[in-house]
Amino acid sequence: MVENQFPNKLVAVLNKKIEPGKLMNALAHMCIGLGSAIGKDFLRLTSYKDADGNVHPHISEIPFIILSESSNKIKKLRHEAMNYNINFNDFTDTMTVGTYQEQIECTKQVKEEDLIYFGIVLFGDWDKLTELTQKFSLWK
Repeated sequence: MVENQFPNKLVAVLNKKIEPGKLMNALAHMCIGLGSAIGKDFLRLTSYKDADGNVHPHISEIPFIILSESSNKIKKLRHEAMNYNINFNDFTDTMTVGTYQEQIECTKQVKEEDLIYFGIVLFGDWDKLTELTQKFSLWK
């Protein structure tokens, strides 16, 4: 077995019951938020150049694994991430209604147990994230 060259791992877990267009929107929001919190150096962003000399900037060298699971298992994973101090960003159903101000107010009105999780994106220790997500399925 080859020794892993990355100390950290990027993982997204998406709710398999949510329509793909809404999931892609949620994934984009989660990645923007998590990426800005983590910073360029930890994400190991690099630029790729094609044969014509065009630059394709800010691509992470770290593999990004995308998995699927239910809202309840995403919620449980969120709590485990907090317990292990793993960086994460999540997205819920309350973040899809109306304007962003309405979404903020809507989220304030819903208890966590009633939130439907669209997904979570995590960045942290490779081995710990592997342990926490190893039973989840790859996104199809």
